[in-house]
Amino acid sequence: MNNKEARNVGSIPPTDILEMEDGFHIIMDMPGVSPDSVVIDIEESELNIQGASSYPEADAGLRKLHTEFGAARYQRSFTLSDFVDRDNVKAELTNGVLRLFLPKAEAMKPRRIPIS
Repeated sequence: MNNKEARNVGSIPPTDILEMEDGFHIIMDMPGVSPDSVVIDIEESELNIQGASSYPEADAGLRKLHTEFGAARYQRSFTLSDFVDRDNVKAELTNGVLRLFLPKAEAMKPRRIPIS
């Protein structure tokens, strides 16, 4: 498989998943990706993330001697538990880092039971 074919397959972006008291935080590196090229879908219990970067082609008069990066496609899927409030997932993309916040469902948050 040559480099051009490898880029079209779709890369798995490096990802961190953190659980905090308020919910789950997913941090994903997607260099060169703009917000309008990211698609995030939730279908039943599957969270699907796709994004594509693009770089301008070299001018016609230039000859590439060596390149190590270029346009890329990223994709990643996760299975969500019932602990996630799927209606309130939030996402932001800044400087090639996608951050998703998946809040915990109210029924799953810790709570104190008062004594009567």
